[in-house]
Amino acid sequence: MWKSVVAAIALLALGGSAFAASAINRDAQTRTLIVTEGGAKSELTLGAGETAEFCSNGCFVTLPNGDLEALTGSETVEISGGTARIK
Repeated sequence: MWKSVVAAIALLALGGSAFAASAINRDAQTRTLIVTEGGAKSELTLGAGETAEFCSNGCFVTLPNGDLEALTGSETVEISGGTARIK
């Protein structure tokens, strides 16, 4: 889990932008998103009730159900009931 946290922090530090996408896990189980930014893949693991910011310069994110979505960095990914919704 620490690797995911470190990866998320590194993505934010490298971005330098004030805007970033965020992910909220409203489930009781841990959920994982696969984030591809600048050609590098990383796992973003969210514990129950956890929120994280990522993707400050646009990225692709693989959702828990396997769907791949393009983000610009201003969206919120909300995970509830094992399903992710982008707002």
